[in-house]
Amino acid sequence: MRQIDIMEIGGFKIGHAQDLEAGTGCSVFLFDEITPVGIDLRGGGCATRETHLLHPLSAAQGIHAILLAGGSAFGLDASGGVMEFLEEREIGVKVGDIAVPLVCQSGLFDLAVGCSYIRPDKAMGYKACENATDTTFTGGNVGAGTGCTVGKVLGMEFATKTGIGSYAIQVGDIKIGAVVALNALGDIYDGRQQIAGMLNEDKNGLRSCQNELLNITELLSSQNTTLAVIATNTTFSKAELCKISGVAQNGFAKAISPVHTSADGDTIYTASCGYVKADLNIVASLAAHVTEKAIINAVYTAEPAYGFISKNTL
Repeated sequence: MRQIDIMEIGGFKIGHAQDLEAGTGCSVFLFDEITPVGIDLRGGGCATRETHLLHPLSAAQGIHAILLAGGSAFGLDASGGVMEFLEEREIGVKVGDIAVPLVCQSGLFDLAVGCSYIRPDKAMGYKACENATDTTFTGGNVGAGTGCTVGKVLGMEFATKTGIGSYAIQVGDIKIGAVVALNALGDIYDGRQQIAGMLNEDKNGLRSCQNELLNITELLSSQNTTLAVIATNTTFSKAELCKISGVAQNGFAKAISPVHTSADGDTIYTASCGYVKADLNIVASLAAHVTEKAIINAVYTAEPAYGFISKNTL
């Protein structure tokens, strides 16, 4: 196994756009061709658009793009910009003389960061597409990671800043990687070590969200959601990709505590961007691994912003 840049997988471009003053942004995956994608939604507060296309029984055999965005449900407007960008290039399902792009989107709650009245919109979604590239991935306080924070059991006052991260590997002919916009209610762990999450009273160290849950009667935050896109050069059906997405949630569970709460909208997409044949269970296990590592990367690439401390300044 060797670590690679996620862009080495091939078959897609990634673009970011953000409003740094407002503290929000979006990140787009533009596929080179219509691409099979599966999904698994575990959180209780998912803001989504067109994700029913990824159900194994839906007619669509693939999609053209995935958008991750801040702004909660307001940010779902940003997909309109992705659709406009693709339609202008005649990318989409042909219906007569019209190309209808198939674009799935998930939103995360960052309205408590920066300006809550500015959210990703059609123009920002279009800009993310213009910025899309197949060169080296850039993470941190960009795109959907712009307004991300973690450790919010006691509210935003004790949260730490995170961002959008990535991690990818190659094992034999298999290439697989994940991009994660990390905006969890809970704390973040690298193995058994807590590396981000809820600050202590003096804000010079960390304490455990899980332990606090044993001593409080009211949860003070519903402003969360962690989103992931896994890409692989292996070939699978939509049903199999949904299974891989489900197993990849183990990566969330290893790195985030607590996870999959009703105050989160945790969602994982998995895209089959190549034609390498591989065992489903092996790829699913690798998917969980790269997801966990991408979460950790989203901690270390973030910088302090909007009054929130990051790992780099703790």
